[in-house]
Parts: sequence; C-alpha cells; structure tokens
Amino acid sequence: MARPLWNGILSFGLLNLPVALMPGERRVDLHFRLLDARDRKPIRYERVNTETGDEVPWKDIVKAFEYSKGNYVVLEEDDLRAAAPESHETVEVERFVDAGAIPPNYFDKPYVLVPARKAEKGYVLLRETLKKTGKVGIARVVIRTREHLAAVMPQGDALLLMLLRYPQEVIDPAEYPLPTGKPEDYRVSARELDMAAQLVASMSGPWQPESYQDEFRDRLRAVIEKKMKASGAKTALAEETPPTPEHASTNVVDFVSLLKRSLAEKGPVAPAKRAAKSAAKAPAKRAARSPTKATPGRRAGSRSKR
Repeated sequence: MARPLWNGILSFGLLNLPVALMPGERRVDLHFRLLDARDRKPIRYERVNTETGDEVPWKDIVKAFEYSKGNYVVLEEDDLRAAAPESHETVEVERFVDAGAIPPNYFDKPYVLVPARKAEKGYVLLRETLKKTGKVGIARVVIRTREHLAAVMPQGDALLLMLLRYPQEVIDPAEYPLPTGKPEDYRVSARELDMAAQLVASMSGPWQPESYQDEFRDRLRAVIEKKMKASGAKTALAEETPPTPEHASTNVVDFVSLLKRSLAEKGPVAPAKRAAKSAAKAPAKRAARSPTKATPGRRAGSRSKR
C-alpha cells in the first residue's frame, strides 16, 4: 500500500479533521536508460559550468532567477523560506462552489484524503454534505514546498483532493482560431446534426474505465520480455509499483456546536484580503528572524534539497 505524502488536517470553518494525503494516481510508464552503444554502459548527466566546462559540486550551486538574458538575481535559503507558505500539512477550505462551476481544464492532479482513526464521523459529515449540496470545497494546500489551489470533492466513499491550475496557468481556448457562430454558417445541415446525434446514441454506454488499457505499453512490454528471453535474462520484468496534529476533530467532538460557531463567523475570506493579510505578516516574520542563522524548524524551505 502506498505511503501518505503527509498526515495533517482538513479544515473548514471551525472543524479540523485529521487526514492522510494519499496518492490518487499510479504511474505505470516504462522507464528507459540511455546507454553508450559501444559498451552498453549507462550515460551519466553532470552539472557543468557552461563557461569553463568543469563539473560543479552541489555545495557550489545556488538558485537564481534570470530576469534578462545573462542577468541573474540569486535567491538565498532565507529568501525561499520567507516566501514559503505558513501553513503545512493542512488542507484549508476557503469557500464552497457548485461542482459544475470549475471548467475541466483547471483540473490537474488527484489525491485521496483518508481519515485518521476516530475521525470518520467528521469525514462522513463533510462527504455527505458535499454530495447533498452538489458543492466542492476550494482549498489551499502545501505539497512539498509549493502551495497549490485544490478542490475537495466527494467520489463514492472517498473525499478527493484535486489539484487545480491557477488562472494564469490556463490558456483561454479563445486565443486560438476556433470556428465560431452557428452550425449553418459552416453548412452543417439539420439532417447532418440529426444523423450525428443518432450515431452518438448508438455508440453510447456506461463509463467503464477498466475496459480501457494502455495498449502501446502492453505491446512494448511484450517486446522487452521477448528480448530479455532471447538474451538469456534470468530475472522477470517486474511490475512497477507506486512509490511508497494537534487540535483535530474526532468522532467524539460535538459537531453541532462547531457548526453553529462556524455559521456565526463571517463568510469566506476573499483572495485579495487573504493576500493582504499574508503580506502584513511578512515584515514581522523577517524582523523576528535572527540575522545570523535562521532556524527553519519544519518550514518548507528546510526540506528542499539542492
């Protein structure tokens, strides 16, 4: 079974539900290595200085942003820590929207939220409420060192955490030369529309994802196994497997009182107000940091690897 990416909190209103963030997809691609054709030895990639051609050790590598051709501003670890999100291991729901209001091109990557022991009641409460109301929760979540926009949505017995793209990451289809106007502007007749609808109806059926397989991968795998057998390989081609709080609500929490208190609070925080609030905290954080050596603790920047 896959290991959780982290154990943390799913928060909405005053309710805090302990959950584990689990992978929601499985990569089954066949991975290849590049070899030297002369002796079948793996090719190694090196970190090379483009000016001198010398290999650069990790300790001498820094992160920088190229603001113009050949001009860089170097970012220190303190800079990265200052920009890192404050909230870690928390899925913070900020508002609820209609499930059909999010365009499909905003959806990016799925995860599964699994309730901690004795937190099932709150989990089921949120899941069934989302089903009944047809809503999804819009949340922010930090995965590794980056803050993501996400949607908390029900699917069967599960609550999915679907990462969303930010608006600036989505290309508006209107930027492309698309056919606009009415069907008759393109000489599409009513009869053709009717016949196309009949064809769609004849080919329609229930969604059965298990009936679809990656046929290219299967054929490629068969070729690899055949070549392994021909070369006398003893080892079989193995199937790839997926990589392996405090103040939390449990089954004994009085959810009615928490829901009443949440309803008494004001509505969701607007993104602009949230950004202003975070910006106001930033100077105080930098002032409180020691000028000698910061102690990052469990900040995201401390976990990033060079």
